[in-house]
Amino acid sequence: MLAIAAAVVFGLGLLLDLINTRIGGITGTTFILGGLLLLALHQAGVGTAGVRTGTGGSWRRRR
Repeated sequence: MLAIAAAVVFGLGLLLDLINTRIGGITGTTFILGGLLLLALHQAGVGTAGVRTGTGGSWRRRR
């Protein structure tokens, strides 16, 4: 989910950079840095849910 949010932020940053505008003092560079922050959080595993399969002892090898 954070990677999708980063893509949206990067898109906004690119758009602002191409048309050389600001939104309330926020430039395209600010959006690019925000996108990099979101990508770093995504790579660190923040916001990901651990999926558990089976029961508690399912890690053991069965014969």
